[in-house]
Amino acid sequence: MMSQTLFELGPYNVCLWNIFALAIIYLVAFILRRVVHQSLKQYLIGVNIRVEGRRTTWLRLVSQSIYLIAAYIAILSFKINNNNVSFKEFLNFKLVESKTVNISFFQIIIVIVLFFAARMSVNFVKLYFNRKFRQQKNYNPSTEYIYVQLSKYSIYIFAILFSLNLFNINLGLLLTGSAALLAVIGFIFQEVFKDMFSGLVLLFEGTLKIGDIIEIRDSKFKEPVFARILKINVRTTQIETRDGNVFIIPNAKLTQEYVENWSQGNEATRTTIFVNVQYGTDTALVSNLLKQAALSHPKVKKSHPIQVRLRNLGENGLEMELLFWAENTWDINNYKSEVRLEIDRLFREYKIIIPYPHRTIHVQTDKHAENNF
Repeated sequence: MMSQTLFELGPYNVCLWNIFALAIIYLVAFILRRVVHQSLKQYLIGVNIRVEGRRTTWLRLVSQSIYLIAAYIAILSFKINNNNVSFKEFLNFKLVESKTVNISFFQIIIVIVLFFAARMSVNFVKLYFNRKFRQQKNYNPSTEYIYVQLSKYSIYIFAILFSLNLFNINLGLLLTGSAALLAVIGFIFQEVFKDMFSGLVLLFEGTLKIGDIIEIRDSKFKEPVFARILKINVRTTQIETRDGNVFIIPNAKLTQEYVENWSQGNEATRTTIFVNVQYGTDTALVSNLLKQAALSHPKVKKSHPIQVRLRNLGENGLEMELLFWAENTWDINNYKSEVRLEIDRLFREYKIIIPYPHRTIHVQTDKHAENNF
């Protein structure tokens, strides 16, 4: 019963024994991969070696190679029910045979090995750039990421083109014959292609990098969105807001909308705090207190000018503004809040009054109605 042929796979007759052997082989490969990966990881940790970057890539290479060995053993397992079929016959068996396309098991295996090698090549590229860039004094992880991404895309594109050539598929004829189809696909997926092109622009130009703090001004939002770039892919970019929320946005938004990169600007940025004081207040005293509040904060640049200006003679009081330079960081709003708290403390200490709107309501009665009442 177990030896009865269920179906044919090329020159091989496949029975339940073959399926059972395949299941056992890949189950063992899966377990062995996890065991090897965990064992090597625990060993590195045990000898106080941090498992990151280059060592993580080596772990992945070693563990993934187990599947390549398992695939070879799986093909040999078909000999259980096919003693008269040689491995060479299996490789040369034609699955598809025509005037333009010839596909054999050998070609399929070559393609599988090719993509596996492409994946391993990507890991080796990561090792190479990791070693090259981290030896530099001014190490920038964003630059390393860009080189790795471009190399990965190039390797996989080469693997796809080589695979098509291996199957004797004429790329020129394929592109010419499908020109109309490509035009329709381009029209349908024009937004996707626009995002992909924008992603390539971001990767090549390097104007936005991983870890940069950006300010996005979109008409859909009432206030600008402040975020940190986590990852730049070909089509989308992952950003993290101040609230800790992670968003995935299309790359076209970063190339077409107004985006301010705080990380590539000056180390310090000028910040303004608006204050209202009551009419008749000593403006010289207010000016000194505002400067004192700004100077008391450790992140305010003491080497840059601190200014206090009378902005306007407002409806409810004197509108003044404090201008100072502070470190251009993710926590700039926290710095402004701390300066405001110090202003409030100083104003209460020196009895400076912050006015609020007053409204007088006049009720007009009808004298004729009162006399009748």
